[in-house]
Amino acid sequence: MDKYEKVIELAKRRGFLWNSFELYGGAAGFYDYGPLGSTLKRRIEQIWRDLYVIHEGFMEIETPTIGIEDVFVASGHVGGFSDPLCECKKCGEAFRADHLVDNIVEVADALSNTELDTIIKDNDIKCPECGGDLGDAYEFNLMFQTAIGPGGGRPGYMRPETAQGMFVNFQRLLKFYRDKLPFGVTQIGKSYRNEISPRQGVIRLREFTQAEAEIFIDPRDKTHPNIERFADTPLNLYSQEGQERGTVEQITIGDALKQGIIAHEFLAYHIALTNHFLQRVGISPEHLRFRQHKKDEMAHYAIDCWDAEIETDRFGWIEVVGIADRTDFDLNAHAKTSKTELSVYIEYDEPKMVTSFVVKPNMGKLGPIFKGKAKVIADALKAMTQEELEHDEIKVVMDGEEFVVPSDLVEFAEETVKVSGENIVPHVIEPSFGIDRILYCTMEHAFNEEMVKAQEGKDEENGNEPEEESRVVFKLKSEVAPVQVAVLPLITKSELITPAKDIVALIRNRGLLVSYDDSGTIGRRYRRNDEIGTPYSITIDYESLDDKSVTIRDRDSMSQVRAPIKDIENVIYSLVYEGKKFRTAGTLVQ
Repeated sequence: MDKYEKVIELAKRRGFLWNSFELYGGAAGFYDYGPLGSTLKRRIEQIWRDLYVIHEGFMEIETPTIGIEDVFVASGHVGGFSDPLCECKKCGEAFRADHLVDNIVEVADALSNTELDTIIKDNDIKCPECGGDLGDAYEFNLMFQTAIGPGGGRPGYMRPETAQGMFVNFQRLLKFYRDKLPFGVTQIGKSYRNEISPRQGVIRLREFTQAEAEIFIDPRDKTHPNIERFADTPLNLYSQEGQERGTVEQITIGDALKQGIIAHEFLAYHIALTNHFLQRVGISPEHLRFRQHKKDEMAHYAIDCWDAEIETDRFGWIEVVGIADRTDFDLNAHAKTSKTELSVYIEYDEPKMVTSFVVKPNMGKLGPIFKGKAKVIADALKAMTQEELEHDEIKVVMDGEEFVVPSDLVEFAEETVKVSGENIVPHVIEPSFGIDRILYCTMEHAFNEEMVKAQEGKDEENGNEPEEESRVVFKLKSEVAPVQVAVLPLITKSELITPAKDIVALIRNRGLLVSYDDSGTIGRRYRRNDEIGTPYSITIDYESLDDKSVTIRDRDSMSQVRAPIKDIENVIYSLVYEGKKFRTAGTLVQ
């Protein structure tokens, strides 16, 4: 088995991940989180909240996972959220055409369907399942469509990202933040994409969890007030130029800004914050890089975009986070579709005298003539130039329909007025995290197999003690580990069980997740907890009854120290959350 298979086998056996609908044969692209997996996922999410909600101050909201069609028309998902699909002419299996040519071209997802067809034919690529010929590629929309209400109802879609729920609440959020920029909002929740051929386990799912932040900033000032926090932080940057050279450069955030590698401070800060988060949950820095989107793959709305990529054993480098400057695309798109202004009024330090061209439609006369369409016609007139207005009859085209407005209903002129501020449309910085992918990578980077001396595994009853044995251990960070401490009576005797359960109650009252285990030899119980990543184990023995102390075992080093039962819950809390060090000299650092 490769590392991926070993991780997934352990994950299924010990209650981290299970194939969904297994009772009925399963379905690709869906996974259940078992008791330990669900807890691990919540711990990762909570660390994300700690950084973005608590420390950055970006409050969290929750919006529906089903959206009405208008939202996704505005966002572009209805018209352009698709992947190239090609089907086998023989067995009918469907595949992503760009994935079929991944090993032939470097950036396959930037190719057109015609280019993909050419590469598939020129390289004689066949169906991976049966070897049959493949049909031409065509676009397949990835959104799950539904109907809201009975009888066909109103068209709706399962959301393909959490972001749109934050954009459509912009006006409410602006008021919540007292009309001041910058401000941010976050959301953690499920998103849905009807993937064509999800064959990469938890790496590509049809239902997945995103953690996204939308940070609304003044486009005229993209300096970040706390950039010095990360100025000296080194990152592995795979820039556009680096990709042309084939080299990843380790460079500090400060130097990347000075050299113009990253567009501006706000984007740089959130790249660095992403790096901080990923390392905090247990991603190895040597297997983490930030790849800049090339010019031919940059989204049309972004001026710069970087993907956090993590190296995996089977799948190579995979994207887990996208950090983009989305400019004002989203707010403008929703403003246009909803016909509602989405902007912020910014006061000047000093008022300015401004000369502007002003159009004043006569609403008293437009209303009776054009009735319900008078307002949109008036808005269209206000957007016209002087040249367009200097006609006896002014033509306005709205939704393919032409309206003729008599010139005497519209006044226009240049006016010089004192202006105290202006309305601007904010730009948006968006870090978007794929929690499921991050969780898998955290597990893979924590997975270890090692040969150890087997004193811990000694069978107390028959005295057998092999020289070495294999130990499988999840070396998860303490604050990420699902079970944070195990309490283990040395043997199953009532005089040890009672104080052990008293200790369990103490630790639970401190807010830590503790397991109690008295089944099997102490060595086997240690190994079981090593497998699920429990960082500390507490053993109660007969000596504990006399001196009121217990043995604390460290998972990674397998070192053991004695500590008083009194205050044991605070000692464990400090080890898990406060950076207290475990010392092998026989006592805990106080």
